[in-house]
Amino acid sequence: MELRVNTAATDQEAQAIAKALASHFGEEVELYPKRGDELLATATPDESAIPADASEAAAEALEAATGDGGTENAASSGDGLGPTDREERLREEIEDILEGGPEKYRERLSEQGKLFVRDRLDLWFNDEGTSSSRRTQSGDGEGGIKFEDGKFANFDEWHPSGQEGEADSGDRLPADGLITGAAEFEGRDVHFMANDFTVKAGSMAEKGVEKFLRMQQRALKTGRPVLYLMDSSGGRIDQQTGFFANREGIGKYYYNHSMLSGRVPQICVLYGPCIAGAAYTPVFADFTVMVRDMSAMAIASPRMVEMVTGEDIDLDELGGPDVHARHSGSADLIAEDEEHARELVAKLIGYLPDNADEKPPRTEGADPARSPAGIDSVVPQEPNRGYDMFDVIERVVDADSVLELRPEYGPEIITAFARIDGRPVGIVANQPKQRAGAIFPDAAEKAAQFIWTCDAYDVPLLYLCDTPGFMAGSQVEKDGILEQGKRMIYATSSATVPKQSVVVRKAYGAGIYAMSGPAYDPESVLGLPSGEIAIMGPEAAINAVYANKLAAIDDPEERAAKERELREEYREDIDVHRMASEVVIDEIVPPSELRDELEARFAFYETVEKDLPDKKHGTIL
Repeated sequence: MELRVNTAATDQEAQAIAKALASHFGEEVELYPKRGDELLATATPDESAIPADASEAAAEALEAATGDGGTENAASSGDGLGPTDREERLREEIEDILEGGPEKYRERLSEQGKLFVRDRLDLWFNDEGTSSSRRTQSGDGEGGIKFEDGKFANFDEWHPSGQEGEADSGDRLPADGLITGAAEFEGRDVHFMANDFTVKAGSMAEKGVEKFLRMQQRALKTGRPVLYLMDSSGGRIDQQTGFFANREGIGKYYYNHSMLSGRVPQICVLYGPCIAGAAYTPVFADFTVMVRDMSAMAIASPRMVEMVTGEDIDLDELGGPDVHARHSGSADLIAEDEEHARELVAKLIGYLPDNADEKPPRTEGADPARSPAGIDSVVPQEPNRGYDMFDVIERVVDADSVLELRPEYGPEIITAFARIDGRPVGIVANQPKQRAGAIFPDAAEKAAQFIWTCDAYDVPLLYLCDTPGFMAGSQVEKDGILEQGKRMIYATSSATVPKQSVVVRKAYGAGIYAMSGPAYDPESVLGLPSGEIAIMGPEAAINAVYANKLAAIDDPEERAAKERELREEYREDIDVHRMASEVVIDEIVPPSELRDELEARFAFYETVEKDLPDKKHGTIL
């Protein structure tokens, strides 16, 4: 008989309690704490006799340990009832399910540097060191996994208890290879799913698909974030009947992803190859984390690619982390290992609310890592000289609060979460050290998606502008500079969260539009003394307007002097002081006071509400 007591007794008290109860019930007793699975004491009837003078002490110890004079089970009522053989068989079945797929596949995980899926769930959700499988079995929801749904999915197809005769141990399908449930993560209640790669390489079939769909639909009801811990080879091709094209089949995944998009945060972590249909979950998620030397995603496997195109390529070259971090932009963050992936998501979710109806969580503010007094020294006087915009950002935001997304994709624009006095903000900043901060198609696409996501989850936006504008040339036209630039401007126009725009240095051409300039309904446009706003820079403008006049001057020195004079005249017209005088911008701010100015303005406009025109939706994606 297993009995549990409310609090842990001393070893001596636990043994006395066990002996007394074994004598009372006439059977073996195992004593456990109410919370946890450590065996405190065990006793059998033949060794349960205790001295008479110890009986009262044992009773007192039992009452002190249980808190109410009894154990928390049938024994406390004195009716002598306990778990039956039927319950014990059920527990054995559950333990078998928790072991996952065939042992040979579990052994291969360590060779691949991967955790078994239930060990992975321990890493994510179990802060106290207790096995998540035992938590799930006992129903203990205090921290870690609160509950699991569908452990018995497809049970009758593989387990001896559900079949006549012996089951094939090499064809185990516990939980149908997909685990879903609810857990506490970083103090937040979340829904989760996780593929079990030991079961048919994490492939998806009818029962697992049903669990996935139910989890998504329940997330819509609860308004709680969803974590997808993906490690799947795609649909189980040999069992596709019943889940592929059905109304409630795997195709419904992406419909539900679309319904959840912007409603609750969806975060996906890839732990292995996610091929074909499985690859759509990470790209539909709001944020995708790939693990280096482990994960990949692609529309088809290398074998299929070779069959279709004749291209001989391995999976990492086809869809590994570097491909999606640098070229496709589908990976937001790259983790070095499983622990790092959890750390990144723990930081990421800290900037996000549970759902679109709530405000992002605020933390206690912190001073910047570097003094704001250095900002003006960081920004060069020469408009064409490069510098690192992070040297400005680190003097404005709370120390250690920056989390950059997609740093290798379109690096001439920075997209990052950070905090100012504990308030989460989304930063969209030009990066002058990359291609002079000119906006290329991939950077515009990245910025548009980030702005759109911040707006969905009510994260205020901070624009730091230092750009010569959108890049020109035949290649960027082929790459869709107009289309992607349009999307960035559309996202900025449609965002209804509080926006602060800072003209750090140059704001030329349509760059000022994309960076939430005066025409784009920001709460404020601030300028630093190094700021300039113009259709184009002085050099390009003088060449465009005065090319013939300058060419007519024969003396090179006279021509150069005239060109300098014209540039200075032009620069006076675009200088931030002229912009402030004409009330184009709201204020010129001493650089060392920029942090304080932004802190005050974000606080003041925190509750601002802005409406869009009454329409179904825009036509720009």
